[in-house]
Amino acid sequence: MADMSVKICGVDFKNPIIPASGVFGYGREYEELFPLQRLGGIATKGTTLHKRTGNPAPRIAETPSGMLNSVGLQNPGIDYFIENELPNLLEKETVILANFAGSTVDECVEVARRLDETDVHMLELNISCPNVKQGGAAFGTSCDMAAEVTAQVRRVTSKPLVVKLSPNVTSITDIAKAVEAAGADAISLINTLLGMRIDVNTRRPVLRNNVGGMSGAAVFPIAVRMVWQTANAVKIPVIGMGGVSSGRDAIEMMMAGAQAVQVGAAIFTDPYAPVRIIDEMNEFLDSKGIKDVKEIIGAVKPW
Repeated sequence: MADMSVKICGVDFKNPIIPASGVFGYGREYEELFPLQRLGGIATKGTTLHKRTGNPAPRIAETPSGMLNSVGLQNPGIDYFIENELPNLLEKETVILANFAGSTVDECVEVARRLDETDVHMLELNISCPNVKQGGAAFGTSCDMAAEVTAQVRRVTSKPLVVKLSPNVTSITDIAKAVEAAGADAISLINTLLGMRIDVNTRRPVLRNNVGGMSGAAVFPIAVRMVWQTANAVKIPVIGMGGVSSGRDAIEMMMAGAQAVQVGAAIFTDPYAPVRIIDEMNEFLDSKGIKDVKEIIGAVKPW
């Protein structure tokens, strides 16, 4: 078997596969299916300063080779997470990336400050959320806003800071370079693409929020392109995600430049997807005589 370990921002991962934020909860349901320590890491459900009930239903809809969601960051709030969920996660012998968000810079900063006082291994800042003080535009759609929230969070934590980028931008590399300059230790991408479906019988959008984030296999080529562009634009590590559903997908994402890979929507159709993908990666590496998964990072040879 190949050496599957990777190191990102000084943190050791036993393998590069991480269930993405929002699809794995806090791992409690999945540890009934397989040992969580088999995973390289876990990106927790997005946490905000206060409890959120999320958006009204319907808020999830199937699409061809994917899904739309407008769950709205439903979560019990940072205090509940720290007191009730994090202790259990920290016992699982895997890397914990605490994903968090806020509707203002101050909220993001306060959540990061509280997480900094815990034993969580890494922070993952979601900048796809709307900045209510800036007219509702997402932090991640503006270089200035992305840099500002990253810089402010950077000041209150010494933990490795991963910034999760939105793909709903004109130039992903400009945003990536902005957060790198502002102090991000790593970048994860892509978050969901903004999409919409309409029920032609009722003439209403299928989601109560009208629009939602699209994920699943259909977005994979877009994710690979953005990971490749970003990995070639910044000097900090890149964690890739978006439509990964097989070991070959994960290998492809790493060849594009990702040092680790998050798995999202695939888990909804196959709860064993993360461990299956780890096994499939091992089989592929063995079949090619590759002894170390790190050999494939950035190995793509553009024409």
